[in-house]
Amino acid sequence: MELQKTSNGHHDLSPDRIPENGNPVTRFDALENMTEGDTFLLNKSSGKIETQFTDFVGKTSFGMSVFNLSNAILGSGILGLAYAMANTGIILFVLLLTCMAILSAYSIHLLLKSAGVVGISAYEQLGNRAFGRPGKILAASIITLNNIGAMSSYLFIVKIELPHIIQGLLPDNSDYWFVDGRYLIIIISVLVILPLALMKRLGYLGYTSGFSLSCMVFFLISVIYKKFVTECPDEHSYNKTVPTESIYNSTDGMCEAKLITINPQTAFTIPIMAFAFVCHPEVLPIYTELKNPSKKRMQNVANISILAMFVMYLVTAIFGYLTFYGNVKSELLEMYSKKDTLMLCVRLAVLIAVTLTVPVVLFPIRRAVLQLLFPDKPFHWVRHISIAVCLLFLVNLLVIFVPNIRDIFGFIGATSAPSLIFILPGIIYICIVPEEQEPLKSRPKIQAIAFVTLGFIFMIMSITFIIIEWVTGKKTSGGH
Repeated sequence: MELQKTSNGHHDLSPDRIPENGNPVTRFDALENMTEGDTFLLNKSSGKIETQFTDFVGKTSFGMSVFNLSNAILGSGILGLAYAMANTGIILFVLLLTCMAILSAYSIHLLLKSAGVVGISAYEQLGNRAFGRPGKILAASIITLNNIGAMSSYLFIVKIELPHIIQGLLPDNSDYWFVDGRYLIIIISVLVILPLALMKRLGYLGYTSGFSLSCMVFFLISVIYKKFVTECPDEHSYNKTVPTESIYNSTDGMCEAKLITINPQTAFTIPIMAFAFVCHPEVLPIYTELKNPSKKRMQNVANISILAMFVMYLVTAIFGYLTFYGNVKSELLEMYSKKDTLMLCVRLAVLIAVTLTVPVVLFPIRRAVLQLLFPDKPFHWVRHISIAVCLLFLVNLLVIFVPNIRDIFGFIGATSAPSLIFILPGIIYICIVPEEQEPLKSRPKIQAIAFVTLGFIFMIMSITFIIIEWVTGKKTSGGH
């Protein structure tokens, strides 16, 4: 028996596609009984369901898949992690970051198992399978919100850093239009991001993604080096920050590292870390390109990628925090001298990295829009180009009028990140995996329910804390 293929490239498992002499349940039997090593591609020549994923035979190696997913995980959130550590303390930060990494890996496990049951390769289609069109709209909307937040944070860095780079190269031109970040992000969007975003397939951006990741490694090495050559901030700069409230009875030394710290800014810490680990819209596309795909193989790709980014995040946070302690701002690069030649190169590297990441983040948004508005339409260049232009126009407006990158990290992380990491994967798993295979009271389903509950608690608490701080109008050490 052969699965039918829809015009958008997904297998149609709906009842109206099942032959009259077929049993609707038997169409899922092979899928439901998959083992951890089963692949997802359909063998049409034999007419046998081998629970394969799509018609496309992936050619991407295991190592390159780890590289691609790592690039999807690594984003501008790394620039806010030293600030997060300053507002939690080292011990609490490590515990929170470890929990977020483990929970992200578990949520990918839920996604892969759900995808294996129904043979679907798109997050939006999983939502459609679980809840019908409302689920599809919800998944697409959350992906769009999350990735627009990511694009905004990347372009915000361009707005901040590119003028500094130009002024470092041309110190006597501070009053000209080409050192105004508002004009610069428009120019970068039109000349660099838009041409890359117009590529027909995401795979074409592999080389630029690899270069982007290399630039962030250079940033990490430079942060480590600067720790050993930068003196502790003086008392004057320290006094400009809001004192932290440590639960330990430690002295108020301005260069003292805090093990655990609780203050009003702690509410922003979890959203920043959650935002830094969001890669879920890209997981299934990367899976479809994996050579010899299986759930176990892709889970290993995810585990290694998350572990690598965990190490990079942790090292950056520790050395950034131990360089500036309580003075560190929400955007780490703002702490370094604008006249430092090495940091000028680092700013340029980060600028290149985030600029080249924007087209990668744009692709899932465009796919979500196409899934909602034109689900059965073949590829058309007019739609492809128009959606990219509209998205870049919207993001440019956000970047020009939102004054603080912490607002982007905090609010987007508090809303879309828990939905993509906790809520949607758990609910989709509960709805898609049949009760015949896993009853609602089985341990995997109970774990998924607890996972979803944790996501709602996390979202409500984070949004509440952020709103309270906005209402009180308290400034932070990371305020611009």
